[in-house]
Amino acid sequence: MRFTPFLIILSLALPAAAGAVSPDTERAQLARLAAELAALAPLIDEAERHANPDARIRFQYDWLRQDLERVQQGIREHLQAPRAEPRQVPPLRGDYRR
Repeated sequence: MRFTPFLIILSLALPAAAGAVSPDTERAQLARLAAELAALAPLIDEAERHANPDARIRFQYDWLRQDLERVQQGIREHLQAPRAEPRQVPPLRGDYRR
């Protein structure tokens, strides 16, 4: 039974290690998210090309692009110079119908 203390310590340490978040992993995921947001641009362009120009209520594609750019900019700023303090972020429009 010499291994019992080792097994107990190992069983306690593994869940803690599994839950640990690596700053490098977070940065990689944020970079991936920024790339995915950039990949939306052609889809937005395609949807806009198919939009009915005579519709009474139209989707505001420019507003969507602006909001996505704000989100991407926030991610880029965080990746370039992470800050310990929160900063003011302009509000998103959120409502794309007019």
